[in-house]
Amino acid sequence: MPRRINRALLPLSVLALSLGLGGCIGTGGIAPQGKALEANELATDEAIAHAARDANWPTAQWWQAYGDPQLNRWIDLAVQGSPTLAMAAARVRQAQSLAGVAEAAESLQINGESTLKRHNWPTDQFYGPGELANTTTWDNNAALGFSYALDLWGRESNSTERAVDLAHMSAAEARQAQLELQNNIVRAYIELSLHYAQRDIVAATLKQQQQILELAQKRLDGGIGTHFEVSQAETPLPETHRQLDALDEEIALSRNQIAALAGKGPGAGAQLERPSLSLGAALKLPSALPAELLGQRPDVVASRWQVAAQARGIDVAHAGFYPNVDLVGSLGYMATGGGALEFLTGKKLNYNVGPAISLPIFDGGRLRAELGEASAGYDIAVAHYNQTLVNALKNISDQLIRRESMDKQQTFAAESVATAQKTYDIAMIAYQRGLTDYLNVLNAQTLLFKQQQVQQQVQAARLSAHAELVTALGGGLGAGNDVPTFEQTAAPKTPALLR
Repeated sequence: MPRRINRALLPLSVLALSLGLGGCIGTGGIAPQGKALEANELATDEAIAHAARDANWPTAQWWQAYGDPQLNRWIDLAVQGSPTLAMAAARVRQAQSLAGVAEAAESLQINGESTLKRHNWPTDQFYGPGELANTTTWDNNAALGFSYALDLWGRESNSTERAVDLAHMSAAEARQAQLELQNNIVRAYIELSLHYAQRDIVAATLKQQQQILELAQKRLDGGIGTHFEVSQAETPLPETHRQLDALDEEIALSRNQIAALAGKGPGAGAQLERPSLSLGAALKLPSALPAELLGQRPDVVASRWQVAAQARGIDVAHAGFYPNVDLVGSLGYMATGGGALEFLTGKKLNYNVGPAISLPIFDGGRLRAELGEASAGYDIAVAHYNQTLVNALKNISDQLIRRESMDKQQTFAAESVATAQKTYDIAMIAYQRGLTDYLNVLNAQTLLFKQQQVQQQVQAARLSAHAELVTALGGGLGAGNDVPTFEQTAAPKTPALLR
């Protein structure tokens, strides 16, 4: 090439290289936009503000407040044998192992290899008619290769931190799975108790209906009753028997559900006896709500770790815009010809060492797309965290409102049952004395049955409200120090060089 043309292309080459580097290294203004909420930024309602507070979070064994040893035993069985918790624990181990894989990339990597082979050397234009032509010799080598990532821009260290953050997230999700399992067993157990109570009511109703039938038959036999009264007394009996059978079915299904939640077969569930639930003092709210909720609810903690992991992902994407520098080298022996192990002699030693540098120039926008994906992932994680925090306070408020309502409804339900029982007793006495007909007795009995069912449903709802409030407060599975700081969850700033 003529010298004057070469000199003319040199400025153009420098200009093209500068434009290429500028076009590749620049991030194009891509950056995350989400901002995480602080717990105290969310306004609390009157239900939370007026709730009694004693600065106590739920205990780890919160279900013991129900005073039922059988419930305690089954929750212990579930924690030990639930397949759901086993999967959650396996995910934690998997995340920890992935963090170990990421951390290993920061360390010195040494690999060894060796080959022993016989080689036939033909005579051709490549090998020529030299000393090896038309011979078969040993062609052996052994080498140690090493590489070390200098990590000048924090790519490897941020990848490790991101993997560790994801391991923390998996641990918090495992606590969330345990809390949900405990809550599900308590709710199923409360349902089992409700079915037993409803069965008692229906059984008592059947007994009363049979007594009325006997009385109607005696009145007919004594000449003071009618066949119509006997027929009326017989009419509700089949339906009451059907209700008893339906409740027996519900009891059996509830037993199966509890057994399945605990990772047991239906045979184990059949051994469940009737629950003996009771609930004394109401659960009070901690004084540090809502700020310390960040360290108490497993789902809130998990979502914060997800934000921290996505923040480190942005740092990894930023590092991709810089040159990558690794220190690489090898030490080995190699020999062609001679004995099988002659390549191990000192005179056959060879080595090499030096930096390996790679620089992105044109990638079709891949680096910017990766940064855009990481930034969007951070915004998604922040939005998920904000929604989780909002839902947490909503759940607490909902259960406080529900608990207060259930306490009032329990009082009203008890008054309704007492009134209905009094009405039924009066109607029964009047019927026995011939002062009223059977229809009034039947109506009074139906009202009593209905009010007793309502009372049992209110009691079950009150017990469930307690369990839901405990769950909303994190169920005693506090994260302790396993919570990321605000610095860890903050969005990384774009380096000045990349801007």
